[in-house]
Amino acid sequence: MEDKFHLLGSFEYVADVQIIKGKLESEGIPVFLRDENTLNSDPLISNAIGGVKLQVYAKDKDKALAIYNEIRAYAIDDNGNPITCPNCKAQKSESYYERKSIFYKLFPFFEKRKYKCLSCEIITKPE
Repeated sequence: MEDKFHLLGSFEYVADVQIIKGKLESEGIPVFLRDENTLNSDPLISNAIGGVKLQVYAKDKDKALAIYNEIRAYAIDDNGNPITCPNCKAQKSESYYERKSIFYKLFPFFEKRKYKCLSCEIITKPE
């Protein structure tokens, strides 16, 4: 079943994923970066194609997720404090963009930032 992949995360730029890739590979987990070469040649199209995708084999998913959760950067507010989920009070959120309409798909920088809690998966707007 090694031909099945699990998407661990998407990143805006290739440089954003290199530390995580290095850590996973040092732990013996093979890593695949989809769209890496495309973004290396033209980084301005990152939003159009959904960034670079960090993938691992499905059999390595749990181990890779545990490592990724140890080193990932969580969302912070303008004062440098972690974003706290209003539902479960966890401080493990990441930026989230819906991009539902064609306008936001073409011009993603106009969409208001939201946060997705990684514990309870609720989506909130910043206060």
